[in-house]
Amino acid sequence: MTAETVIRDLEVSVYTVPTEGPEADGTLQWKDTVVVVVEPVLEGGLRGLGYAYGSPAMAVLIREHLRDAAVGHDVHAVTGAWEAMVRSVRNLGRPGLCSMAIAAVDIALWDTKARTLALPLHRLLGAVREAVPVYGSGGLTSYGDEELVGQLRGWAEQGIPRVKMKVGMDRGASWRRDLERVAKVRDAVGDGCELFVDANGGYGRTQALRLGREYAAMGVTWFEEPVSSDDLEGLAQLRDALPLDVTAGEYGYHLDYFRTMLDARAVDVMQADAGRCAGITEWLRVAALCAAHQTPLSAHCGPALHAHAACVPPNLRHIEYFHTHARVDSMLFDGVLTPERGELRPTERPGLGLSVRREAAERYLTPG
Repeated sequence: MTAETVIRDLEVSVYTVPTEGPEADGTLQWKDTVVVVVEPVLEGGLRGLGYAYGSPAMAVLIREHLRDAAVGHDVHAVTGAWEAMVRSVRNLGRPGLCSMAIAAVDIALWDTKARTLALPLHRLLGAVREAVPVYGSGGLTSYGDEELVGQLRGWAEQGIPRVKMKVGMDRGASWRRDLERVAKVRDAVGDGCELFVDANGGYGRTQALRLGREYAAMGVTWFEEPVSSDDLEGLAQLRDALPLDVTAGEYGYHLDYFRTMLDARAVDVMQADAGRCAGITEWLRVAALCAAHQTPLSAHCGPALHAHAACVPPNLRHIEYFHTHARVDSMLFDGVLTPERGELRPTERPGLGLSVRREAAERYLTPG
């Protein structure tokens, strides 16, 4: 350890970016996206950058609990700082906001470590690929037909060979409308583009089984959270019964969650979010756990967060190029990647290759 690589402070900012319009899936509505940005400052003056999506409460957790746990550690020993942060939230509850706050700091520390070595993060982590496949994700239930079809067809025309839309409208009550919307998108994107659907846990088991068969007949190949991700028995039953990939995992906050889901044989493809499961440190452990279970991994949302780390696991399927997050990323940060021929290709800039667009981001800065 050298004095120059010791973590002196964690600076935290919160940005709240309004959505383009009302946004919704089958079980939730929202009007803005909150981004918690962490900038570690080293004794030598170097500054890094990381972030996660969630709530302003994450910033309070970082300032009041995680800062003291991380300060004083050598940034080259990221895992040591991660362990200290996990221990510091013992009485607060590891899942949920605590895990997301740890994620923002952990991602920032990995970025900072890579910057001290003048390496892009994927090189530091040990990449097995130079680019990662993506799927275009949006198709919100709040969209009208024209906006829905235009968005997904646009991705297909840009060369993204797989797209995802939301179903489970009104928690499954409007299932006939789900079928109509899927049929319109299927016709619009053509047979050369895979079509995924995401119910966000909006269906019950019997309804999901019936609709899953209809979706498969339309050429849908991916059925995300057909039932609640807490219903491992239901997911496993649907996985056995349906001829498409049953997927879940985005609400995993720690390794045991993913182990339990894998042991239950609940998914064909595991989804994990580095911004929720305590950062890159735990996300790579999830990838290894999935590999041990012969299960592919897909990165949930946050394409700019995952582009580098996703170059590492051999069992990675793809990254979710979620429209809402891609939009917010490009508004707040310089260096954000855009898909080319259906892939994100990390640059050779140090760390994540991102920097805050200070003047542009200022208008979204949330006090506190």
